[in-house]
Amino acid sequence: MVAELAAAGILILAAGAELLHARRVRRIAALAFGPDCRPSYWARSAPLLRVASLAALTWGMLTLIDLTPKVHKGEVLADGDYKHVMMVLDVSPSMRLEDAGPELEQSRMHRARDVMESFFKRVPMEQYRVSVVAVYNEAKPVVVDTKDIDVVRNILGDLPMHYAFVAGETDLFAGLKEAVKLAKPWKPHSTTLILISDGDTVPATGMPKMPASVRDVLIVGIGDPTKGSFIAGRQSRQDTATLRQIAVRLGGTYHNGNENHLSTATLKSLTEETEASVLEKLSRREYALIACAAGGLIYAFLPMLLHFRGTSWKPGTKVAEQRVGARQRSIV
Repeated sequence: MVAELAAAGILILAAGAELLHARRVRRIAALAFGPDCRPSYWARSAPLLRVASLAALTWGMLTLIDLTPKVHKGEVLADGDYKHVMMVLDVSPSMRLEDAGPELEQSRMHRARDVMESFFKRVPMEQYRVSVVAVYNEAKPVVVDTKDIDVVRNILGDLPMHYAFVAGETDLFAGLKEAVKLAKPWKPHSTTLILISDGDTVPATGMPKMPASVRDVLIVGIGDPTKGSFIAGRQSRQDTATLRQIAVRLGGTYHNGNENHLSTATLKSLTEETEASVLEKLSRREYALIACAAGGLIYAFLPMLLHFRGTSWKPGTKVAEQRVGARQRSIV
């Protein structure tokens, strides 16, 4: 506000000075601009350019003085510039069954770890903060916005998180709701939500709506989709139809991670930077720098331009100049 008030004050003072200057120039207009008493068309805007340049310089300099200096560090982002990975991890007992992987000999949880390990190695994780929500018959946030990937690797390992819940049916929507609650205050289009599950039991209703912060949704299915494994008196297998339906309803992508890691095309679509317009990238600091540069250049070069291109009238004639030159040569 101080910069704006000072710029307005300078604008008024400079405009008053230009009016006074215009009255004085009008008295000698014939000497300065010739018989028509007028400067070049572009030069008539010189008073406005001077006033605007002074106001821009004032606002820009005071704004830069008031702003906190910006420190540039390699590979270090400001807190508000980090992107987020929100992982909703199914930790139900069925994720301990060993029917996953290319040889169908891994546990589903270990396969989830391998798929995410591939993700971590192929994505610039220094630009991301990772959150993990464990879900069984309810949801519990395990870690929120961590930059330590080893913590996430430990969670994806043999950590028996299903013991933190009361036994019951898996409620994936509870995990999605908890993820929505955590991601809601984050910057728009800054979050990639990854749901990892075998989709063994999914409720028919209760799908939450994704907040503006969630840019992409990826559903990773784990477990053998054709042959079930026995647990708790029933057959458990990856329910691909249900997981695909969740992906469609969330506007995301389904990937069968039982045998294949995430494809390069999928990773590119998840991590591709959303191009913002040039104006959207400019902050108050950049506008102040532009104002200082533009105002300074205009105020510095305007007198020179007025001197050489301020009027088309040139005193004297070529004939007179030739006579003077001939007289000087005859004297010599």
